[in-house]
Amino acid sequence: MSFKYNKVLVIGATSGIGEAYANKIVEDGKKAIIVGRRKENLDALVEKHGKDKVEAVVFDITQLDQIPNFAAEVIKAHPDLDCVLLNSGIQRGFNFAKPETVDLVSLGLEFTTNYLSYIHLTKAFLPHMQKQEKETALIYVSSGLALIPLPRCPNYCASKAALHHFVLALREQVKDGSGNIKVIEIFPPAVQTELHDAKHQPDIENGRSIGIPLDEFTNDSWTKLVNGDENIPVGTSVNLFDAFEHTRQQTFQKIFANHRGS
Repeated sequence: MSFKYNKVLVIGATSGIGEAYANKIVEDGKKAIIVGRRKENLDALVEKHGKDKVEAVVFDITQLDQIPNFAAEVIKAHPDLDCVLLNSGIQRGFNFAKPETVDLVSLGLEFTTNYLSYIHLTKAFLPHMQKQEKETALIYVSSGLALIPLPRCPNYCASKAALHHFVLALREQVKDGSGNIKVIEIFPPAVQTELHDAKHQPDIENGRSIGIPLDEFTNDSWTKLVNGDENIPVGTSVNLFDAFEHTRQQTFQKIFANHRGS
């Protein structure tokens, strides 16, 4: 089987999961439009695959007021865009037992990166998706920590939980709108990427060794993406789905169905 979508905007493609997905998209014979802040990383990916398979856009998604113009320029250049994959994220540790150590500026940046930017990007790209005759997709990379929090990074967990609830509601809302938009959520466990590097989280030792290998995560989740799954838990996140998340989503569906019918 092949990935269903032909031109994918990958936001947060300068390293880790985003870069790995961009590689998968190209390997599947599709085109990737890669987005991130680090031009040198984007350029390396373009050079690796060629400009006919990968195009790069340097953009900082935390500049929320610039997102409408960014989306308009991407859509103008790529009117056949049929998938947006939102992957950007940062993780920081905050200890509220020592409130004097909590940097609220860093906390705000984390929440903006992991949640608010996703909402702004969704709003910016939805009109384009709604106009398409064929199926399109919005793919959100959240986290297993959206389901069960980790005490050392409470704001990260809260941002992912907020995103998870937004995705659940969005999936139902778009069914009442124009177009045929599939809303997909990916739930990584801890993955061996720079998310845990000391330059970002100096309180973690050997951060790059935390979690499952990136290739293992990518291959597992990509198979489920190609299969057409809407919820894509990987690794330990599968255990959380089996334990309670399936039941929770079934309850949500029942409540939503009753609300819609009233």
